[in-house]
Amino acid sequence: MRMLALLLPSLGAAAAIAGCIPVQIQAPDEPIEINLNVNIRQEVIVRLERDAEELLDNNTNLFGGANP
Repeated sequence: MRMLALLLPSLGAAAAIAGCIPVQIQAPDEPIEINLNVNIRQEVIVRLERDAEELLDNNTNLFGGANP
């Protein structure tokens, strides 16, 4: 109990001193830039793959295949 009686005033004094420290927040001179480099390669490959498959299905004789 005696230790708690010594600890509480010390913590209170530390909190009071920390509360007196001035804090300054300043906005940057330049705007904040958020770089969103999104990789869309996979979507493009899937779309091209589907287009190529559709093209080959519609033109079976394109590479010397059998005539429909």
